[in-house]
Amino acid sequence: MNLEPLESGLTPEAALARWPRDRPLAALWSGGGASRARWTILAEPVSGASLSVERGRNGLETMFRDVRFPTTANEAAASLADPLLPPFRGGWIGCISYEFGRDLEPSVVPPGTPSKPNSRQWPGAHFVRTDDAVAYDHHRQRWWSIGRGRAILRECERSEPSGVRSFRVGTVRSATGHDRFCRTVERALEYIRAGDVYQVTLSHRLSGNFSGPARMLFGALMEGSQPWFGGYIEQQPTAADCQRRVILSMSPELFLEFDSKTRTVLTRPMKGTRPAGGSADELRAAPKDNAELAMIVDLMRNDLGRVCRFGSIHVEQPRVIEHHGLSGATTGVLQAVAEVRGTLREGLMLADLLHATLPGGSVTGAPKVRAMQIINELEPVDRGPYCGCVGYVSHNGNAAFNIAIRTALLSGPSGASGLDQIDGGILDYSVGAGVVADSDPESEWRETLVKAGVLRHVTDIDTDGSKFP
Repeated sequence: MNLEPLESGLTPEAALARWPRDRPLAALWSGGGASRARWTILAEPVSGASLSVERGRNGLETMFRDVRFPTTANEAAASLADPLLPPFRGGWIGCISYEFGRDLEPSVVPPGTPSKPNSRQWPGAHFVRTDDAVAYDHHRQRWWSIGRGRAILRECERSEPSGVRSFRVGTVRSATGHDRFCRTVERALEYIRAGDVYQVTLSHRLSGNFSGPARMLFGALMEGSQPWFGGYIEQQPTAADCQRRVILSMSPELFLEFDSKTRTVLTRPMKGTRPAGGSADELRAAPKDNAELAMIVDLMRNDLGRVCRFGSIHVEQPRVIEHHGLSGATTGVLQAVAEVRGTLREGLMLADLLHATLPGGSVTGAPKVRAMQIINELEPVDRGPYCGCVGYVSHNGNAAFNIAIRTALLSGPSGASGLDQIDGGILDYSVGAGVVADSDPESEWRETLVKAGVLRHVTDIDTDGSKFP
């Protein structure tokens, strides 16, 4: 894979705005605010080279069969010689839905259980092949060309930037509503008091009308969220499915990062959220939030223990408070984060790691299987890509995925003015909160609205929770 540095005065935001709308786009977006949020990737998917699979244990092995991990130390060192080079060297960019991970545990949805509505018809997993890309190093403020990346960036430099915002987002409303969500939290508390579960993460879906270019919406959402682990994926219509679907993820949370040279696996679960204008000390000392994160750290240690070397799993950061997004209280948030690291056992591959860990513990609860059963009972619709993961699998064996929270999902008829155009479509944006023994339903509802704050950049949020028609 051809890899070379580039000189360009474009920022990633400018390159996104100038990306030709007759060319497909997949992006991995970093706000560049921390050492872990270093790289932004803008990639042109190969025409016709996409893979969608429904649920099933063999789906990931089928999807990733072309990924060849380095087999010797010398080979790994050669493929990853310079740690300052982009970790992504071309490969696959895509999303795995929450339900794909849920269904890896058959006891969550026993045979004969009525199916929940999958009203937007998202596939279980969808990846696009991307051999040509540009990567931006936020620390060194430098571009790198991957494959034909140089020609792509030069074309962006010659293109005219997008003009004024031409998308329209209607007021978003909760399909569940305030009262029903609070009753759902009360039911989860009954399960906790009965000893069924220690914690369960419940969500509800906000929806509103959408028309316009999805890339322009993504750029606007980036302004408010500055995500550490964002992603953008266009799923083009097919003969069997005439709908265009686009994933716009503004996630602050790293689910998994795999280094093929060292076989190191890193996960950074988040539990505990406050508006950016709140007190970091208050969040740091909050007993409920401390307990939530501690339980999920134990869960992730257990999941990694299924595939990592004995004795290799360490909690490197038990709890730290981070700021994500802009400093304004309506868009930025304070997050409590932990960091757990392990080493993948020899002979195991990426599919084994994903099978052991999907879906991420921070979006289920603990114990994990019982929490997923309760989620399946109490939430009215499938989550789809929300609470799944968005990320990449590189040709050199590296891989990284976020937890697909703070994620907008667009679906609707294709427009004629670009590969990202949707006319008369729907925007879905789900939000959730972790319920523990001392949770207050009203407080959990308010926490979900804090997590929807990034939408205030582009539309209104109906906080009374009236049902979306």
